[in-house]
Amino acid sequence: MPRPVVGICAGLERARWGPWDDVASLNPLAYARAVQAAGALAVQLPPDDHAEDEPEPWLELLDGLLVPGGDDIDPAAYGAEPHPKTYAGFPERDRFELALCRAAVERDLPVLGICRGFELLNVALGGTLEQHLPDRLDGDLHRQVPGTFQGEHDVRLEPGSLAARAAGAERITVKSHHHQGADCLGEGLVAVGWAVPDDLVEAIELPGKQFVLGVLWHPEVQEGSRVVGSFVEASKQRAATSRQATGARA
Repeated sequence: MPRPVVGICAGLERARWGPWDDVASLNPLAYARAVQAAGALAVQLPPDDHAEDEPEPWLELLDGLLVPGGDDIDPAAYGAEPHPKTYAGFPERDRFELALCRAAVERDLPVLGICRGFELLNVALGGTLEQHLPDRLDGDLHRQVPGTFQGEHDVRLEPGSLAARAAGAERITVKSHHHQGADCLGEGLVAVGWAVPDDLVEAIELPGKQFVLGVLWHPEVQEGSRVVGSFVEASKQRAATSRQATGARA
């Protein structure tokens, strides 16, 4: 059977390479490598405002959607004023990812949100974000060394949840790099993972769907993590079902 196709939403960043200094569509290579190692084809999806009105052409190409980390989401997307520590990047990225995420959930396409992707999933379904966790929490457990994944902490997962099945355990050690988190959860989402020791919600999922999961940590950089592989396995199942349906119609 052909490998499933996983779309990875791409960030926009000012970048320099060789003699060039320009806005680039990019992601850390770890996302694609984790998807490829799990047996899927990884394709990068740069923002496109056409998706706001008609996201289906993108989703027709995919068996799974991965929404990765990156800049903060513009608080206007969830009706809030920006915090002084909020760094919103390119609004076209927000619009693109929100449109794809909502449509992917609607059609029951497997969705994995990582870090910003966790936050994006929550906002896409009507939730809100806490914009700067150190204002409330004691210290900065979740982004100990900015620009690195040196900090680690444990996460406890709800027994029997999709998150626990995807991770293969009910308590795991994770690497994180974020200063925001969920405030009010979006429609239908349930909290199924909490940081140790501060109980910050670190995993959310949407019951009734094949695979809709958001995690605040970064499984793509963690050797031995099963989360991306579990998502790719759901994408394989989706691909097989879709091809069987296509064959039956033919």
